[in-house]
Amino acid sequence: MRVALFITCVSDTLFPEAGRAAVEVLERLGCEVEFPLEQTCCGQMHVNAGYEEEAMPLVGRFARVFDGFDAIVCPSGSCAAMVREQYPRLAPGDPAVARAAGRVFELSEFIVERLGVEDVGAVFPARVAYHPTCHSLRLLRLGDAPLRLLRNVRELDLVELPEATTCCGFGGTFAVKNAETSGAMLADKLRCLRDSGAEVCTAVDNSCLLHIGGGLSREGDAVRTVHVAEILASRG
Repeated sequence: MRVALFITCVSDTLFPEAGRAAVEVLERLGCEVEFPLEQTCCGQMHVNAGYEEEAMPLVGRFARVFDGFDAIVCPSGSCAAMVREQYPRLAPGDPAVARAAGRVFELSEFIVERLGVEDVGAVFPARVAYHPTCHSLRLLRLGDAPLRLLRNVRELDLVELPEATTCCGFGGTFAVKNAETSGAMLADKLRCLRDSGAEVCTAVDNSCLLHIGGGLSREGDAVRTVHVAEILASRG
């Protein structure tokens, strides 16, 4: 299967290791992975801030750059949801946009639902708590796909995260425009993480892990954040 990696801005700029891990896992499962160098931002920041007209050139560019692949795989529930949910609304009747929207998958979703795999041969010795991010939970409706993969990682102790489905408080520009509220939500998430006894917090979105990891770092906490892709790529 010929797969394109849609890396996303946050991963490309701050967490390239998640992209490399996604490629490693996909190739391990027999996919032919390509990285279109012409890819740019999907336009989510523009749309979320109310600049839909300014986002349209990015929508068209995405559809053109990623056309022709069997699937477009993204290590981000947030950006995958942008393409799948928002693109058809922004460009109704555009066949290239419709094709792109119909072929975008979040990484764990693609592995479990499209490839039919739940054990990728990973080894990750740690106590891990999974944070289901808002876009993956409420827009993509990933269900337990990430958990099914994590449960099959050898030596991984998957612990329950209290109030797991509660937002971490990031929400893109929400954290900037509503910093006090965002900070209070983050404090609740950090408390739940500590109560879980986890050594590692994982998620399918680096944006949320950035927010959570920042809070952990500022408070000198030993819990670290690791993207799901990196856990799945790990051999111990």
